[in-house]
Amino acid sequence: MAIDTFIAFVGVYDNVSDADADYALVKDLHTKEDLIDSYDAAVIERRADGKVKISKKHETPTRVGGVLGGGVGLATGLVVALFPFAAIGGGLIALTTVGGAALGAVAGHAAAGMSRHDLKELGEHLDAGQAGLVVVGVSDMGAKIERAMKKANKVETKKLKADTAEIEADAKSAEG
Repeated sequence: MAIDTFIAFVGVYDNVSDADADYALVKDLHTKEDLIDSYDAAVIERRADGKVKISKKHETPTRVGGVLGGGVGLATGLVVALFPFAAIGGGLIALTTVGGAALGAVAGHAAAGMSRHDLKELGEHLDAGQAGLVVVGVSDMGAKIERAMKKANKVETKKLKADTAEIEADAKSAEG
């Protein structure tokens, strides 16, 4: 079992446009600067009814071949672990659907990769703003990712340990 150590970055924003701007800067580290070989990111926004919506997400397809490479990554899994009834795009995530079951498996691993205290702190941190940016990246890129989150009111970082091969196996078995 090969456990990888990632860093989860959670930025809090007054509005979703600032979170989107920093999301683009983090993406540029990967696409234009070629500095991040793999990362996952999710922009979340608090709707008027108080519910959380994932408005934008990126999962690096090169991390693993199947489930995580197919749009289900650790950043989205972490958001679901923190906000179980989060919506992606326009719809509520139904953990009973095939994709939802895989996402549930990834969320379980994301939650298991951190202490309960760290998860609670991240959730409280995100509750403080109208929008957030969650980025999960390799630990040696931490300073560059954090610098790219320029518009955040505050950025919280936590270590996340995960075995991507085990996540993929669990997510595939959850799909059925």
